[in-house]
Amino acid sequence: MPNRLVRPARRRAPWRIGRLTVRYAIRCKIRNECDSADELESEVGPPQAAYRSHIAPGDQDVTDVIATPAAPDIVTESIVDITIIGAGPTGLFAAFYAGLRGASVQIIDSLEEVGGQCSAMYPEKYIYDVIGYPKVMAKEFVAACLEQALRSGPTIHLREQVQTLEPLADGTFTLHTTHGQRRSRSVIIAAGVGAFEPTRLGAPGVEYLEGKGIHYFAKHIEDFRDRNVVIVGGGDSAVDWAMTLEPIAKTVNLIHRSKFRAHEAMVDDLEASTVTLHYPGYEVIDVRAGDHGRISGLTFRHLEGHTHELDVDELICAIGFKADPGPIKSWNLELQRNQIVADQTSLQTSVPGVFAAGDIATYPAKFKLIATGAGEAVTAVNHAVQY
Repeated sequence: MPNRLVRPARRRAPWRIGRLTVRYAIRCKIRNECDSADELESEVGPPQAAYRSHIAPGDQDVTDVIATPAAPDIVTESIVDITIIGAGPTGLFAAFYAGLRGASVQIIDSLEEVGGQCSAMYPEKYIYDVIGYPKVMAKEFVAACLEQALRSGPTIHLREQVQTLEPLADGTFTLHTTHGQRRSRSVIIAAGVGAFEPTRLGAPGVEYLEGKGIHYFAKHIEDFRDRNVVIVGGGDSAVDWAMTLEPIAKTVNLIHRSKFRAHEAMVDDLEASTVTLHYPGYEVIDVRAGDHGRISGLTFRHLEGHTHELDVDELICAIGFKADPGPIKSWNLELQRNQIVADQTSLQTSVPGVFAAGDIATYPAKFKLIATGAGEAVTAVNHAVQY
């Protein structure tokens, strides 16, 4: 296939770099600066100032940036250089870097907000493994990622799912989505783990108390202030939640049945904290409700047989998720354990012109971190612009 380099970047005044078209509504619950029903369909600039007027890192809930799609449209005549599937941190950084390479970009995501898992699952949990941040709240990190991405002027289509990816004879692609058709010269899939469903706690009675003190997603840490909190799990998410809630909760207990899978330094911090640890060999065997219909306590047991009880106001289950790549399974890409197999050097998939980055990509010695996702985004973009 001939090498189809993207057009050279035009020299523009610094204040015009990243001019963008806003194609989603912005809800301003904190600043009350706009109507939630307002839709913006205009070019704005300079982008950094325009962006900050609605959502500034540190003071605005990133979930306020939501999709308000226009009527379904079919776009076959216009084409972009790179389509990024997924608006999580990896996808947003890929969009920013693609702009540095002079590429035109569109982002498509099925969720109603940018940020992927950071926004959907834990917007108020601290993240500790991001370059330049000793720790940063997930929603603030996503807000910064979005601000950075918007400087490159991508068109963002939220609440829109790519259902079919069709390679064309000329090497370009048609993406068939829930809103019609979109054209692209190359594609970067940065869809995270795809659709995700939490692994349910197996103790009797749990299903009746989900949403009544039992949480799989904890979006607002103030809900846990002065509460007796129990966390079940031993991965990074469980440990991060324990450390995030320790300063504000009345008590924090963590129950885990095996060794911790979290990073060693985080486990050291946890063991030095005031969090009460019950591990290894412990599991929850029963939950009970109080007169108010919410969870009020639980019983947990050691593998040797002795049992213990705890009073509980809030229970966070952080024992993993079941991932499903969804429509991606039908795109003729080589998959391995629901992840896309990518070349370690170029991150190109088994379909030429289609690249993968972030948690959705797999290759030998892969590590799943936000930091590695950013590096993969750069690699994928650099090869996409040369495709």
